[in-house]
Amino acid sequence: MKSKGNTMGWLFASPYLLYGIVFFLIPLLWSLQLSITDWNLISPEYAYKGIENYVKALQNPGVQAAFGVTFKFMAAFVPLVIVLSLIVAGLIHGLPKFKGLFLIGFFLPYLSSGVVSAFIVKGFLSYNSPLNAFLRGTFGLDINWLGSPFSALFVVAVIIAWKFTGYYALILTSGFESINSEIYEAAAIDGVNARQRFFRITLPLLYPALFTVLILSIGVTFGIFTEVYQLTGGGPNNATNTWQMEIFNQAFKNLQAGYASAVAIIASIVTFISIFIIRKLLELWGKRNGWV
Repeated sequence: MKSKGNTMGWLFASPYLLYGIVFFLIPLLWSLQLSITDWNLISPEYAYKGIENYVKALQNPGVQAAFGVTFKFMAAFVPLVIVLSLIVAGLIHGLPKFKGLFLIGFFLPYLSSGVVSAFIVKGFLSYNSPLNAFLRGTFGLDINWLGSPFSALFVVAVIIAWKFTGYYALILTSGFESINSEIYEAAAIDGVNARQRFFRITLPLLYPALFTVLILSIGVTFGIFTEVYQLTGGGPNNATNTWQMEIFNQAFKNLQAGYASAVAIIASIVTFISIFIIRKLLELWGKRNGWV
């Protein structure tokens, strides 16, 4: 029976395992090989360079900018999307009915195309857009939204937060639903105010859902590409130059596939280390609240 159960388990898991091998494991191994070559993406021949690509990447201003930009996006995007998701989840949780309908409405941006969203925002923030015309005519403000390092990064962070808020709110709503109402009733009897109730009861009890949302949102910041590519191209002055933009530019614009593979490997290492450290910090918070 145990052998039969193991066989059935592997059988049901095989589609995902096959997908992972074809689209993740094989490309990863190929990238590792390419990262020590000078392949130009066109020629069938290439020479091995050892760790030369890695040394060159670590000294490249674009790669260094991508490292800093990723954490800037994290500092802007993660708090914003968490706060918005908590607000949306809290409002939907408090509805007497039609919760599913509202959740679907907030979830729809997650299904939208990043290219389409970026084009709409680009038109909305253009010089002759109604918004900028209103700001110039009413307040005398002439804002170059995508030409300033700070505002360009913030605009991209807001777009991505808008896209993911509904998805994360769906996870947090399930967390709200799992909290026993009797806990709030007991807290009310003890005279707990709204602020204490949120920070001392709701947030600790939301730890499993918050843990998931935080890890997912942090992972998103290491894969930002579409919005940056369409809106800023990594500019101005590398202010929005993400890892993905740097890899794309080196591989498909400069035709340095070997070097781009080295950048991709470095980005993967930074991603895994960053998420591991943050996960450990979150587990410390969970342990303090009795979850781990």
